[in-house]
Amino acid sequence: MDDLNTLKNLVLAPYILKATALISVGRKVGGNQFRHSFATLGILLDYKYFYDAVLLKASLLHDLLEDLPETEVDEIRKIDHDGHSVVSLVLEVTHRNDETKSQYLERVLEHGSTNAKILKCADRISNLTDLHLDTHANKKISQYLDQTEKYVLPMAVQVNKDLVIELTDLVAKRRSLCTDEDGE
Repeated sequence: MDDLNTLKNLVLAPYILKATALISVGRKVGGNQFRHSFATLGILLDYKYFYDAVLLKASLLHDLLEDLPETEVDEIRKIDHDGHSVVSLVLEVTHRNDETKSQYLERVLEHGSTNAKILKCADRISNLTDLHLDTHANKKISQYLDQTEKYVLPMAVQVNKDLVIELTDLVAKRRSLCTDEDGE
């Protein structure tokens, strides 16, 4: 099947409906988590992950269980034939309550599936794109960039060289903005 036919046959509507619960979850940069989910989906489409329906569906729900822990995962499992796999991938990229952010990222880096790493990289690209000096302190941005270099870039190295290029460029651009703002 070619790319157009693959996308024509991709059924996302039930996952989009489930993701609308994220409209109620605001983001520090403005907007909401629902829009962030779509941005993450868009990044995956930009990288031509057309043939991985589970990855695309999971991108819409990747923050759902973290942001709305009362979500019934069995409802997701019953959406379609991909539901069980989507839930497994979403759980893989969900930050657990008993983990620090570093432990979480290390877990995905060391033990995550290829799709978990791809999804985490797309998620981080979206987050980096939304990282602005008017919403985050320079120190916070710098720590986030350090974290990206330590954990997320190595994930990208393992799964997609083009993701490495974009993440590296975003980190460099954000660092230069912080440096310019500091007057250094």
